[in-house]
Amino acid sequence: LGDKTRMNDLARAETAFIRPVPSSGHLGGASQRARELMLLCEAAGYDVVIVETVGVGQSETEVARMVDCFISLQIAGGGDDLQGIKKGLMEVADLIVINKDDGDNHTNVAIARHMYESALHILRRKYDEWQPRVLTCSALEKRGIDEIWHAIIDFKTALTASGRLQQVRQQQSVEWLRKQTEEEVLNHLFANEDFDRYYRQTLLAVKNNTLSPRTGLRQLSEFIQTQYFD
Repeated sequence: LGDKTRMNDLARAETAFIRPVPSSGHLGGASQRARELMLLCEAAGYDVVIVETVGVGQSETEVARMVDCFISLQIAGGGDDLQGIKKGLMEVADLIVINKDDGDNHTNVAIARHMYESALHILRRKYDEWQPRVLTCSALEKRGIDEIWHAIIDFKTALTASGRLQQVRQQQSVEWLRKQTEEEVLNHLFANEDFDRYYRQTLLAVKNNTLSPRTGLRQLSEFIQTQYFD
């Protein structure tokens, strides 16, 4: 998101750069160009790059394949304190941070923290080198922020020492190339008017139950083979 209207102090900081990036309809919560912008910021000398998603769910966790450390930010006392567990975020989260640990919400936060910690203990670790942590903070009272930063440093230190961080980044590059290749191929396909028309006809036939999805897929594959490879 990078919404400057919510970052009054940070937006005025000379050492910070904030760049909003539209999601462009991508379910992953991170736009197609987010990775390139991350690399650009690193090349410009920014050693800490934070990617804020439009909202995390089962389809939003592709951002975890773009960053070193994935943090799931939760709140307690909102009526459903297990959204992170329900949406499958536990498997990809390196840190879980429960915000709004202030006012009359301390008990709710403590209960939520216990639930998340219990859930983490029954899940298989994402990395052998790291046990995900559950932390609490209050953005309003500016408490717990230092602890979050220290946990991020501990995470990076653990993965760097084992060589895992380098492996993760290499795999991320491979994954990015694979995904971009798929999108580029699809863009070229649908730019072909004949394919686009045939594809729409196939969709309509499947919708009207005059063609099975499997048969439609086979026919589309044969069309592509004829158009591009024969």
